[in-house]
Amino acid sequence: MNADVVADHGLWFRVESGGGASGVRRAAERLGRQLELSEQRVADLAIVSAELISNLVKHAQEGALLLRPVRRAGRAGVELVALDAGPGMADLALSSVDGHSTTGTLGIGLGAIVRQASWFDGYSLPGRGTVLAVQVWDGPPPGPDWAAGLTRPITGEQVSGDGYAVRVVDGRRQVLVCDGLGHGPLAAAASGAAIAAFRAAPAGPPAGVVQHLHRSISHTRGAALAVAELDAASGLLRYAGLGNIAAMVVATGERRRGLVSLPGIAGHQRPAVREYDYPFPPGAALVMHSDGVVDRWDLADYPGLAGRSPLVAAGTLLRDAGTRRDDACVLVARAEP
Repeated sequence: MNADVVADHGLWFRVESGGGASGVRRAAERLGRQLELSEQRVADLAIVSAELISNLVKHAQEGALLLRPVRRAGRAGVELVALDAGPGMADLALSSVDGHSTTGTLGIGLGAIVRQASWFDGYSLPGRGTVLAVQVWDGPPPGPDWAAGLTRPITGEQVSGDGYAVRVVDGRRQVLVCDGLGHGPLAAAASGAAIAAFRAAPAGPPAGVVQHLHRSISHTRGAALAVAELDAASGLLRYAGLGNIAAMVVATGERRRGLVSLPGIAGHQRPAVREYDYPFPPGAALVMHSDGVVDRWDLADYPGLAGRSPLVAAGTLLRDAGTRRDDACVLVARAEP
């Protein structure tokens, strides 16, 4: 893929040796300048990207890094997400302190990342690998995200037919996950049309939004999709879905609860759309994903992950449950950041 232009869905780099470090750093610098970050922050971004790649090369197995723009409230920054299945760390906070090293090096990599980043979060388990997420902004970062997602294309494709979106309209906190039929540019066009229609849709409950998306993407090959609304005041999650989008509510101390999506393809024929309400207690999380992510994951296998950011939780599930034989998308949302 052309690294001169990084679209909002981002650019994935496979990290198997140090040879690609300079390419990642240059792509990050270009993106920072395209988003009009100050030269100082572009320089900081170069340090962050170089250190992330260095950590992946030194410590990781099956390392990958996502570079993408991140936009909030009329501002733009750069986000990097590093995933690996390496040896992991027993204490990520300790490993972020300058001088701590497990390989005989100076031990300044993670410390440098934390210092230069506007926002940083991570999760690691011994023997299970590490996920690190970094944002670089001019000025203070925006507030914490209540929902975040990641997409990754099938091996051999440059774009993913899966997508997601987040919005707050008239006080309604809503999320979308969609899976355009097939793979490649036409599938990406279908999911892109669904995302654009979701962002522009009138305020309304999930079933009404799904009906709007169905009408709006009839010119595409169609998509499986689902819309959820998180209502903290009532302790409810409202959900409407068509096709093979998986969604689960995960509450502390409880088994995850699967949500119902009806058969159908948005944009084709006239599908039945029905909305369901589910209990959504304080501290619960919503996990949604496409069929490029196997559903055998269990958050109970990841002690402490429920307390990390939605982005890091989504990255951990994508790393461990995402397949390379299909486009993949994971979204994690909470009623409050």
